[in-house]
Amino acid sequence: MVAGARLTIDLEALAANYRLIRDRVAPAAVGGVVKANGYGLGAAQVARTLIDEGCRHLFVALQGEAEALIPELPAGIPVYILNGLLPGGEASCAALGAVPVLNSLDQIERWSAEAARCDTRLPAVLQVDTGMSRMGLPGDEIAQLLARPELLRPIDLHFIISHLACADEPGDAANAAQETHFRTIAASFPGVPLALDNSGGSFHARGHFDLVRAGIALYGGAPHGNAPNPMRPTVHLEARIAQLRTIPPGTGVGYGLTFKTTRETRIATIPVGYADGWPRCLGNRGWAYIAGIRVPFAGRVSMDSITLDVTDVPAEHLLPGAWVELLGPHQGIDQVAADAGTISYEILTQLSRRYERVYLPSATSARIRSTASMKTAP
Repeated sequence: MVAGARLTIDLEALAANYRLIRDRVAPAAVGGVVKANGYGLGAAQVARTLIDEGCRHLFVALQGEAEALIPELPAGIPVYILNGLLPGGEASCAALGAVPVLNSLDQIERWSAEAARCDTRLPAVLQVDTGMSRMGLPGDEIAQLLARPELLRPIDLHFIISHLACADEPGDAANAAQETHFRTIAASFPGVPLALDNSGGSFHARGHFDLVRAGIALYGGAPHGNAPNPMRPTVHLEARIAQLRTIPPGTGVGYGLTFKTTRETRIATIPVGYADGWPRCLGNRGWAYIAGIRVPFAGRVSMDSITLDVTDVPAEHLLPGAWVELLGPHQGIDQVAADAGTISYEILTQLSRRYERVYLPSATSARIRSTASMKTAP
């Protein structure tokens, strides 16, 4: 593949991040959130790496994601659908073997009816709203459910879950309030395993129930916004210089000519733009690195290209095809997100399919594959 940019995905870093969270929250288990195509890194590759590390619970957002992922996995690994059960999807979800997260009384009624139709117990997760007002049963529906215990009899509840709204700010009073509310609700469902914490919650200084759902931290994002990031970066994005030119003082660059040179300026154009997930708002305020030298974006981010002011880069580093760092040792996803006024989740999940993708395997996965190969060798 001839591509203008290369995305290197470090699966050993992903595995190390999983192990860090696993060791921190033990004896709770760690489930991997692989929605949005594994936060842009490739759901199947991410899931297989996590499974090799011992992960036995995977979460996606949509049934379509489960349909794409389940055939890529070994049998017996549950895939949970966080956004729940859309009307009309009951039979296909049951046939797929995915596990819906039931977020409303209506979803519970439909899944219970599907179990009766199949004459079998069907697995599910029950999500309750503890204060985020997004997904999960609100208080009145929880009361109705408790008054109708027959609805849950044909359902095999794997977990009761909720979601922290302010987990990345451990001192926020909402965290303790949600935990208290969650414990109160859970008391009405004795014996069912519990899961409350996401990436940020995994680093709170308390117990973590039976399961945590790790998302952004697996991929190298900071679990807490105002603290040192203990996670390893998992992506390295480099683009190649497509064109170089020298322009005189007073020359405009790019759409709208929003960048005006004040000196003779060397401009490098790289074939990455907002169609590749690089935020358009970084025009005239984003940065890249060439040979470790920080270079500013000159002008707007276009659909397929970015222009850089490389005047201060030595000429030996400025050649057509030379590599330019967009994500790597000099700036990670959190820094780019801060520059763009967004969050690292958005930077990762927008990573383009137009990039050449290079996967560096985890040590555990490589060892497993090597052992399997030796066993099958004649």
